[in-house]
Amino acid sequence: MTALFTLLPDAVGTIRADSKPAILQLLAQRFAQVYALEPHTVLERIEERERLGSTGFGRGVAIPHARIDGLARPVAAFLRLEAPVAFDAADGMPVDLVFGLLSPEQSGAAHLHALAAISRLMRDERMHRALSEAPGAEALYGLLCNVIDRDAA
Repeated sequence: MTALFTLLPDAVGTIRADSKPAILQLLAQRFAQVYALEPHTVLERIEERERLGSTGFGRGVAIPHARIDGLARPVAAFLRLEAPVAFDAADGMPVDLVFGLLSPEQSGAAHLHALAAISRLMRDERMHRALSEAPGAEALYGLLCNVIDRDAA
């Protein structure tokens, strides 16, 4: 079995943002740079999904996601915020961990399976703590890849 989505090292990092729109813009830029996508299109699709309801998952986590043309398979990005930011989350808590997912336009079940896997990962208290405390992007990527690879096996 292969991983449900691709996560490249450059798609993981720590950012400074002061608002939900700034987070979404930085996330779209990261997706665009790492996966060679059009930043405006990525941002437009993520914002379009966000208007349907906040992707603030709770417990300081947001999972912005969208479907987009031009992808062969789901791709992910992970951003840790330097300081928590209000995100209209279900529990009212600000977010400091943002796990983005983009899937092909016609991905259907693959998108939902990838979202479910990310959701399970982010609900795990030990993983949540480890991601919050990791010293930098390399450690974040290592933590995430260990789980993604393990779950794909």
